[in-house]
Amino acid sequence: MGKKLLFVVNVDWFFVSHRLPLALEALKRNHDVYLATKNTGCKELLKQQGIKVIDIDFERSGKNPVKELSLITKLTKIYKEIKPDVVHHITLKPSIYGTIAARKAKSKAKIINAVSGLGYTFTDNRQSLSKVFLKGLLKWAFSDQKSNFIFQNPDDQAFYNQLGFLNGKNFVIIKGSGVDEKEFTFFAPVKKEKLVIVLLARMLKDKGVLEYIEAAHLLKNEFAGNAEFWLVGGIDEYNPAHITEQALKDKCEPGYINWLGHRSDVKNIYEQSDIVCLPSYREGLPKSLIEAMAVGRPIVTTDAIGCKECVDEGINGFKVPVKDHEQLGSRIRTLLLDEDLRLKMGIASREKMVNEFSLKEVVAQTFKLYED
Repeated sequence: MGKKLLFVVNVDWFFVSHRLPLALEALKRNHDVYLATKNTGCKELLKQQGIKVIDIDFERSGKNPVKELSLITKLTKIYKEIKPDVVHHITLKPSIYGTIAARKAKSKAKIINAVSGLGYTFTDNRQSLSKVFLKGLLKWAFSDQKSNFIFQNPDDQAFYNQLGFLNGKNFVIIKGSGVDEKEFTFFAPVKKEKLVIVLLARMLKDKGVLEYIEAAHLLKNEFAGNAEFWLVGGIDEYNPAHITEQALKDKCEPGYINWLGHRSDVKNIYEQSDIVCLPSYREGLPKSLIEAMAVGRPIVTTDAIGCKECVDEGINGFKVPVKDHEQLGSRIRTLLLDEDLRLKMGIASREKMVNEFSLKEVVAQTFKLYED
């Protein structure tokens, strides 16, 4: 007999891009699948798949305490009505609010909190009242050690352990959200007039977008006309670290530094690329790099939490210090000058992705946690 499985996530598009395969596998196993999320246009698509969608008005950076408390109240009501067997909270706010709500509802469900990074507040060593408040919320939600956790990297696991939320048995590390190696197949680099370097992410300072642009400027005299730097991703106005559209356009140089905006054809973008770069300050484990690895591209990233797991130094790419645009430019230059190295590292990226980050493995490990 199937179980009732409830996913809780901020926004529907993130669920579609990062967790939909889990829901589809659950449906195959005859589980009832519910999703509580904010509808941004994916509701009908999800319902067509057989998922029961419940609207809940999450705001990623909500600061109205009355509204935030109402979210906990609404989640409590949902848990009481559905009586799920397993609840899978995805990202930080749903994990905190959902765990509190499950306790208020006296839910007997197995609670699983997926920690995919720690968000803006914990990035770049920021110190603020909101960080103190957030730590307080974390302790309110998790200090009883009754929740289960999925971490994407050992650093986040160590942080939660330091706060006293782990008991040695209530967590697992699953590397990322998985990429389908049959969909993202190896694709040999295409010979073309210009080599293409790609950064695919939301246009945030914390993603290293400004350092990437500065690195491109350092290389301009040597490579203008022979290389092109692409920025691929939308503006996220809800994130305090966002870069405005005008500021981004001002920094671009047509024919050399180009912003392509949000694109849904990411596989095609990677197939056109020669080098993929993400100079982020901190991640959970970036799906964008795993997709690039699947296609077979060398990676230049930072030695930051979550990013460093994607690169074996000198084997499938390079790691540079956070915010160091000079070293970033130097490593990109090394790859631009060496076609054989690019191909060799690209093949190694593909092998690493298949061995460590495949969707099949992520689904298997997650369902083991559901059913254990």
